[in-house]
Parts: sequence; C-alpha cells; structure tokens
Amino acid sequence: MNLLKPLAEGPIDIIGDIHGEIDALQALLDRLGYSASGSHPQGRRLVFIGDLVDRGPDSPGVIQHVRELVENHGAELILGNHELNLLVDDIKDGSGWFFDERFEQDCENYAPFSRTPESERMDVREFLSRQPVALHRNDIRIVHAAWTSNAINAISKLPLGTVVEAYFEWEERTRRQADAEGVYERYLDAKEKWAKQLEDESDPPPFLDAIADYEAMQQTFNPLKTLTSGVEKRSEEAFFAGHRWRYSDRINWWMTYSDKVPVVIGHYWRLLEKQEAFRTPRYTRLFSNIHPLAWHGKQHNVFCIDYSVGARWRDRKAKQPIETSRFRLAALRWPENRVVFDHGFEAYTK
Repeated sequence: MNLLKPLAEGPIDIIGDIHGEIDALQALLDRLGYSASGSHPQGRRLVFIGDLVDRGPDSPGVIQHVRELVENHGAELILGNHELNLLVDDIKDGSGWFFDERFEQDCENYAPFSRTPESERMDVREFLSRQPVALHRNDIRIVHAAWTSNAINAISKLPLGTVVEAYFEWEERTRRQADAEGVYERYLDAKEKWAKQLEDESDPPPFLDAIADYEAMQQTFNPLKTLTSGVEKRSEEAFFAGHRWRYSDRINWWMTYSDKVPVVIGHYWRLLEKQEAFRTPRYTRLFSNIHPLAWHGKQHNVFCIDYSVGARWRDRKAKQPIETSRFRLAALRWPENRVVFDHGFEAYTK
C-alpha cells in the first residue's frame, strides 16, 4: 500500500475534522447508526478526513477511538496537517496535549484538556505514521486539504510508513532553494527576533517578508504540505489566525480543479449557520458566496466537510452552551450525498 491508497467499494461516511471533540464524535457516530463497537447494520464504513487532534478537550481519546475503528472495523484514516505537524515535531498552537513545550501556553485557551503520557507518545506516532495521505476510487477522491495532480503524483508510489522521511526530504529541497535565493537565513532571523509578537494579537510585528516568502515556498515545493494544508500564496497583509500572525493565505484551489471525479476535503472552516453576533473565523471567507451545503469549484464537484468544530473551544471559553454552538462536526454519506451533523440536523447536498 502507498500514501495514495485505493478505497474499497461500498457506502461510506466521511467524517470531518474532529480536533479533540470527543463528545461531538460520539454524538455523530450515534446519529449515523454505528454501534458502540463500531459496526453498522447496513455494512457502511467510516472514513476520517484527518485533523483528529489539537485544541479540543480530548485528543488522546479521539485517537484511541479512531484507532480502534481503523484496526478492528475497517475504518480509514488519512493524515491532516495537525497529524503531520505531530509526526515531524512542528509544535504549534493547540498541541499541548502531546508536546510539553506547548502545555502552559495552551492552557490559556483550551484548558482543561486530556494529555498523552510520555510513555504512550511513541505508540501514537507509530499509528499515525502508518496512515495514508489520500484515498481514491472511480467515484470519489478524499484528501485533507487539496487534490492537485502534481502533489498526488509525487506521493502516489511512496509506501505507507514513509511519510516522515518524505516530508523531511522535501523540506530539505525547499531549504536549499530558499538558501540559494537568500530567503532561509532571513526567515530564521525573523522567527527568532519576533518570536513573542508572532503569537500576540495585540502586539503585531511588522510585515515579515522573509516568513511570507518561505512559507509560500514550503507550500509550493512540499507536496505533503499541499495535500494536507492546501495551496497558499503570499498574502497582501498580515492577519492573525490560529493564534499567530500569518503572511501566506489559503486560496480556493478548487476553482482550477477540472477532473470529473468528485473530491471531498476538510481543513477549510466552513459554517452551517452564520451568526453575525459572533466572530467569524477568517478562513470561512472562502465560502462566503457558497451555500453551506453546496458542492463548489470549477466543476461543482468539490465538497468541504469541515464545519468548524475545532473552534468549539471559543464557546467553552465564553461560557456559551455547546448545545447552541454554530461550530459542528459533520459527515458526508456517500453515495447518498447527504450530510449528517452531530446535533441531529440532516440534509442532502446542493
């Protein structure tokens, strides 16, 4: 098996980004009709689109439950950018459940949250490192963030278990290219000089060209970043998202996707209901003119199943009831083309 893995025939339920929200996952599996052991009376199977972890109250519990489903009930899991970050020790906001270096910082927004004991961390890494990056069959393609032919071709023949090795090989190529263009040293200097302000929304650094240039290069040269984090370009202005200042911005790659096979993705922070009284995550602007249940893209055959449950920590921090949250976990039932949400709402896609 390779990092691009064939998907077996039969009806499936594609689960969006979970981000440690164990209660939402359990509620959704109940809505979908799965037993406590993970079986389904109609023989359906689960596909998890990645980003199981970070920011939510129980990332270890989500991984444990998904692992049981994968190993015992034929469920599939592909890697998202948050799993890739864990595997390559790219320690970022919300990963304090796993990395000691983030624990104190993450307590401000995400506490209380369960942690993985140090004795169990290698086991988590081993499980995640064996997972594919994309799934495909004649009627559907599944990837966390972006399906581009160049990136898919680059990983299609790489065996399962080589994702970390491949990632660092492509990162080294990127670094050499950045070195040749004089970007890499300026990037490291900027990250060190502005380390504190880069995570302080109230005290922004100046626009950091070196970070903008290098991060855009990473997305271009590393196919694993493209597939799990999407296509990005240098932004015109800095913006604060994911608790850090950013200088490269996501773009709607699906407007250039011309293949006939539908693609299901996560990653992009869609919303089922917009409520003006609440702050809207910046990334949802990619769907500002798209119906919440519509397929999108050049061929209207790309569907994002991430309905922003990863932002539910905002409700807890504001002491808002979870029952009325606009941040939801959803599944796309295929081939029925029906979306099911953790709070019980169901509808066919448009």
